[in-house]
Amino acid sequence: MALALALAAKGMYTTTPNPRVGCVIVRDGEVIGAGHTQPAGQAHAEIMAMRDAKERGHDVRGATAYVTLEPCNHHGRTPPCSDALVREGLGRVVAAIADPNPLVAGQGMAKLAAAGIAVSAGLLADQAYEMNIGFFSRMQRKRPWVRMKAAASLDGMTALHSGESQWITGPEARADGHAWRARACAILTGIGTVKADDPQLNVRAVDTPRQPRRIVVDSKLDIGLDAKVLAGGGTWIVAAVGNPDKEAALAAAGNEVILLPNAAGKVDLPALMLELGRREINELHVEAGSKLNGSLVREGCVDELLVYIAPCLIGDAQGMFALQAPERLDAKITLKFHEVRQVGDDLRILARFTPQQD
Repeated sequence: MALALALAAKGMYTTTPNPRVGCVIVRDGEVIGAGHTQPAGQAHAEIMAMRDAKERGHDVRGATAYVTLEPCNHHGRTPPCSDALVREGLGRVVAAIADPNPLVAGQGMAKLAAAGIAVSAGLLADQAYEMNIGFFSRMQRKRPWVRMKAAASLDGMTALHSGESQWITGPEARADGHAWRARACAILTGIGTVKADDPQLNVRAVDTPRQPRRIVVDSKLDIGLDAKVLAGGGTWIVAAVGNPDKEAALAAAGNEVILLPNAAGKVDLPALMLELGRREINELHVEAGSKLNGSLVREGCVDELLVYIAPCLIGDAQGMFALQAPERLDAKITLKFHEVRQVGDDLRILARFTPQQD
């Protein structure tokens, strides 16, 4: 199963919106076939592993398949993998974790068992869940897993008051941040960041076969038509106030305006998360300024913080989140450290919000 998980990781940047899945077929302790899920519309991991076994000259009848997610049992872009496993006569299927998709949710394993195939699940389940945390979020909560990235000094500052922020952290941390961008389905920022930095909002520091979708939260639709984030089209601009002429110009360049106003005339951020789930966004990577960061946190739209801390002090400057202090300390927003690792000279912290913030 560890090998199957390593294979699943090969699809880290390519399987969206499908989950990243790996499969290893074993007979008498020998790996006779292995594969991972291909881009959407192409073969799933189980099919790739069975093809690999046949190409090596092996018969998979009676063999054991280790797969990192329960085999699918429904017709989507491809036929059900459970049917193929039954048809090819596998003797045993071990899944790391059940598929959270309501169209599967145990039915794949049930079909295998009904066909006389021995089944079991739960092997390295935690690792399999982490591999597809966004897919689980979308299936179970109808919204993406939202990861907010920030780079800060040891005293929590992200930029000078002039806006200068390049570079607080080192090159290794910046490259690592691009790897997290690459695994996301979409990258979100705010109009403030677009106006201040004019970012491309793409992946450059690591090789990736596809670029994540770019999303800009822009309540008043103030974005300039020459903004770099619009280059090449495909960007979603989320606004609260419509502007037919601007919308038409953006559409002509291949971009799309999504209108989601709330009662205060701002973008309805929780509604945006649900809309992104509907649009099959599994993981959303946020790189924004303190105001949008604060709003997303305050409205319960963030699941995880990805924070790079540099060994330096900046002093009175811009912080990570524009949040009002609570009247009592016991009303503070709480998180749990999920992982702390040194990257170059900097620290990378993954911290997850506790359930009451979900």
